[in-house]
Amino acid sequence: MSFFKLSLKNLFHRPLSLILSLLLFALGIGLISLMLNLNKQLEDTIDRNLAGIDLVIGAKGSPLQLVLCNMYHLDNPTGNISVEEATPFLRPGNPMIEWAVPLSLGDNYRGYRIVGTTAEFVGLYDATPAVGKIWEYDFEVTLGARVAADLDLELGEEFHGAHGLAGDDVHVHDYVPPYVVVGILDRTGTVIDKLILTNTASVWMVHHDHDHDHGHDHDHDHDHDHGHDHDHDHDHGPGCGHHHEFGHTAADQEGSNSVDFILDHRKENITSLLVKFRGRNIQTLNMGRQINENTDMMAASPAYEINRLFDMMGTGMETLQLLGWVIAIVSGFSIFIALFQSLKRRRYELALIRVMGSSRVGLFSLILLEGLWIAVGGYIAGMVLSKAGMVAVSSRVESGYKFSIESLSFIEADLWLLFAALAIGIMAALIPALMASRTDIAKTLSKK
Repeated sequence: MSFFKLSLKNLFHRPLSLILSLLLFALGIGLISLMLNLNKQLEDTIDRNLAGIDLVIGAKGSPLQLVLCNMYHLDNPTGNISVEEATPFLRPGNPMIEWAVPLSLGDNYRGYRIVGTTAEFVGLYDATPAVGKIWEYDFEVTLGARVAADLDLELGEEFHGAHGLAGDDVHVHDYVPPYVVVGILDRTGTVIDKLILTNTASVWMVHHDHDHDHGHDHDHDHDHDHGHDHDHDHDHGPGCGHHHEFGHTAADQEGSNSVDFILDHRKENITSLLVKFRGRNIQTLNMGRQINENTDMMAASPAYEINRLFDMMGTGMETLQLLGWVIAIVSGFSIFIALFQSLKRRRYELALIRVMGSSRVGLFSLILLEGLWIAVGGYIAGMVLSKAGMVAVSSRVESGYKFSIESLSFIEADLWLLFAALAIGIMAALIPALMASRTDIAKTLSKK
């Protein structure tokens, strides 16, 4: 019988000891792997969604909330800012700003946020339409890939948004025309996958009607062909029933996806601006501080706020990782004790193996293999626990925050954990293996 089979048979002769060692080892390895995988997934998700944004400008409040709300869409807005206030940063030709993309939030459809913005927003995430097109006119929407898949929406379908970001349908905006799906974006793995995008004028109209004419009967003559291949030609003629200053004919709506359109309505409000600098210099570095000190707005640096968030989360994750290592090391002592105690019962067996022709190295290898089997078994069980934990966390994150987590993926750290597990197994078995290799054949057999 080979040492591989013999070492396994010896382990299964002590099932309770084996189960205890495997359980401790699996808990330690599983906890470490879970923390490493969660940390890697969080970092990747955050990095993918930075999108080259250097500054977020919005209403005063918490800077971290401003970043989480407007870049990751995980929190509520700090408030609104007027277009007039934002004009110096939104105006094309600013020597310090390469681009500034406005966002208008406040509504949702079945838990997915409706975002009023310009067509440049799509380019931040390198997204392109998988089917259909980018919205052009009022109440046209382009869906992120996840929205379309989860809500089973297709081109030409209509829906009304609801007030708020919580996902309830208590205050449905059914007094304005429905949004019409004109495009669905490719999946990018970024935050845009979970957004419903439209022009800013549509968001303004929804909230003007809500504030000033709730329940007004609008006779909207949308010449929509609601088939999947319809050409979305709007005929917002004089009889459409709107009473706002925004344009509603197709000619008036030309350019409504542009910054120039928003700048023409300086009395209106937006939620925030996403800003990218032209370069790094003393003026751009001080821009956020100047805004915070000299205006009624607030500026937040995404990089700084996210690092601060990781610092707050890092202590907890590091503590759990440390706990995992403690459990793994304790399991190593458990393996050592189990192997050490088994030597007393197996001295006669080991002496017989020597008599049958095995060398001291053979006995050393036999005991070492038993430690390695426990380490490998504990590692595999730990990986199963880790991935089960990732699946549980993934389902909670996806249902609560609409972010996707690759729960069954393996990272480089998992491979290093395997080497660490083998090292613990070898160290735990090393002393018992040395003692076994020094078994005195004559003395042991004479006592029997």
